[in-house]
Amino acid sequence: MTETFFSPLQRRLLRLTVMLSAITLCIALIVLGFWAMTRVLSLFYNLILPLAVAGTLALILFPLVQWQQRTLGLSRVWAILLLFALILALLTGLLALLVPTMVEQATSFIAMAPGIWEQLQERLSRFLPGLTTLFPSSLEDDAFIQLLPENGNLGTAVMSYVGLVAGLGFVPLYLFFALLSGEKLRDQGNEVLSVFSPSTRDRVLYFVDVFVGYLTAFFRGQLLIALIMGVLLALGFSIIGLTLAIPLGLILGLLNIVPYLGTVVGLLLVLPIALFQPEGGAFLLAMALGVFAVVQLIESWLLTPRIMANQSGLPPVLVVISVVFWGIAFGGVIGMILAVPLTAFLLAVWAPLKSSLKRSLHPSANTPP
Repeated sequence: MTETFFSPLQRRLLRLTVMLSAITLCIALIVLGFWAMTRVLSLFYNLILPLAVAGTLALILFPLVQWQQRTLGLSRVWAILLLFALILALLTGLLALLVPTMVEQATSFIAMAPGIWEQLQERLSRFLPGLTTLFPSSLEDDAFIQLLPENGNLGTAVMSYVGLVAGLGFVPLYLFFALLSGEKLRDQGNEVLSVFSPSTRDRVLYFVDVFVGYLTAFFRGQLLIALIMGVLLALGFSIIGLTLAIPLGLILGLLNIVPYLGTVVGLLLVLPIALFQPEGGAFLLAMALGVFAVVQLIESWLLTPRIMANQSGLPPVLVVISVVFWGIAFGGVIGMILAVPLTAFLLAVWAPLKSSLKRSLHPSANTPP
């Protein structure tokens, strides 16, 4: 009779030690990969952002291309070109309708800006006299020139923004080829993964499908919610007589593609304008707060439940934490936009991994008595 080298307790401790070591190694590799990914994103941000925008738009618009092919009997190329033409016509019509009003409101705001600044200075000097010395006395003050970056840094910043704008100019081209490829991308991914075993390949494709599903559902719903919120904010600001009502409302609404970003930025921008514009004051400030409250209630109680149908399954606190975390991790816009689908995807992936870990740590629980 052979004797076992380890006792049952020792075997269990050994198994637990190996498992914890493997988990620690996996976490270290994930952190290292995460750090490398953030470095790559920071180095190639102007290239990656247009590709990410084009890929996201392709996920949203591809069903429309398929619908045009089925309904109108068009080829893929002609369906894409027709979709581009419709989008261009829609944008042109919106610009023709909104630009004159936006220019008029922006011009009046520029004319009122010195008066708003002087009122702000006066109220600060009344309540916080020591704080006014930190700010220039007027918009023409030389102190503003001192706040500008040095020539070298300014040139670098300008070139960076020029590169970003130039990269975004390629979005329509990237979008065209992404829509043209369509379902072929999955076949190409399947071919790339053919070097792995069928079970590994199927699992990777499953996770990719889950992520794409979360990404598509989130952006389709969130974009519609952001557009509706932009219209509601612009309408509400116009009713109460706020300066720059239409551009502020539309821009803040679109910022809500990132959850709660439009509301936070809007409060920081709109409330000072409501307080210090010529016809403003405490009453207009309260009215602006009321507009934000009403629109936020409509979004929380009507738009999100009806449109999103709780597809992410994330509580609001976790949404805010994920936006901040991924925004810092990915260096800004990309991380904040992808925060909710990324977090929902990781939670979806964690469920089967947790079950697998439980089976590994407690194999006796899976064996029938």
